[in-house]
Parts: sequence; C-alpha cells; structure tokens
Amino acid sequence: MSEPVVAVFSRTTGYRHDSIGAGTACLSELGAVLGLTVFATEDPRELVELLPRCTVVVFLSTSGEVLSPAARAALRCHVSGGGGFVGIHAATCTEYEWPYYGQLVGARFTRHPEFQPGTVLVEDRDHPATGHLPERWQCTDEWYEFDTTPRPRVRVLASADESTYDDGRMGVDHPLIWCHENLGGRVFYTALGHDARAFGDPVFRAHLEGGLRYAARVDG
Repeated sequence: MSEPVVAVFSRTTGYRHDSIGAGTACLSELGAVLGLTVFATEDPRELVELLPRCTVVVFLSTSGEVLSPAARAALRCHVSGGGGFVGIHAATCTEYEWPYYGQLVGARFTRHPEFQPGTVLVEDRDHPATGHLPERWQCTDEWYEFDTTPRPRVRVLASADESTYDDGRMGVDHPLIWCHENLGGRVFYTALGHDARAFGDPVFRAHLEGGLRYAARVDG
C-alpha cells in the first residue's frame, strides 16, 4: 500500500441524515491532516474494491441493510486482518440482520428522544478521541439509546447524563462513545453527529480526529 486509505461509506436504506454531506467533507479534511487518503462511496461493489487497500473504513450514519454478501465478507476480512472501523451516529442503525455487525459496532440502536441539549460524561480521557474533552461535555444531539449496554464488551469512553435532558430511558448506564479490539482491528464508535453543524465544531472535529487516529493506529 503506497499510502494509508480511508473509505467513508454512507449508504442508507432507512432514514437518511442530512448531515452526511457535512460529515463526508469533515472526514476528508481530517484525513488530509492525518496523511490519510479518503474515498467516499455509497456503492457496496466499490466498497469491496476499496477495503483491501484500506487502513480504516468509516460507516457514516448508514442505516438499514446496506451491504451485499460480498461486502459483508470483505468487511469481516478487513477487520479480522487488523483493519480499523469507525462508526458515527446511525452506524448502529445498520445491518440488523447480520449478527457479526452487531458484535463489530458494539450495540444496536433502539430509539432516541427529541434533538436537544444535554451533557456527555467523559469517563476515560486517556484516549485520543476524548483527551481534549472536559469531564462534562455540553452537546446538542439525539441521545441514541441501545438494546443493551455494551460496557461488558467494550472500553466505554463517555456516556449520557440522562438527568440533563428529557425522555432518556436507558438509565444510569447509558454509554455513547466506546472502542474495542475484540475482532482483530481497532473499532471506535460515537453516537454523536446527528446535526450537520457538529461537523463544523472544532471540539467535535477533534473528537472524530482522535477516533480516526485510534482506528488507523496513527501516533501523535
């Protein structure tokens, strides 16, 4: 491989976020900072061709069943071979019919309250995605909830303080941001990123840059 490559995959067969365009532009800019060449696609066939060249694949607010059998096989091969995976926001709303993907992303989205301000509790600041954050990070987002807490299986970096917004239903243990290396490669997921404006926010961009650094094993 002549240069590190990132594939940004944003196909949707369910709800489509208006922020995908802003997210793709942001990831392209962050990739350039990190010396990573970014290719964006929504075509599973193109993803199959890209994955053998990839250092990291990013699922950016994908939704529904988005992968062909060949793309599933290529993604599994990528991760088991040590390749990185980054999931952003609706990446947990994806491939419900494929059990492996649930293990990869860490948990399955179930619901969210209304888009509103709230507080992220940063639990682990010894990570490039969270080292710059305060212990209580004020955000506005959808506060995704999941079928189960992934905490026993992943390294939780931050969680939601449900007392700071309305209609939270997961309870006191509500992880939002996590990582793991259970399947071979480095996996990073953040539930944040619903709104296009987030991708222009320097604090959120630094959060994503740290997630990319981790998944791509980029030092510094």
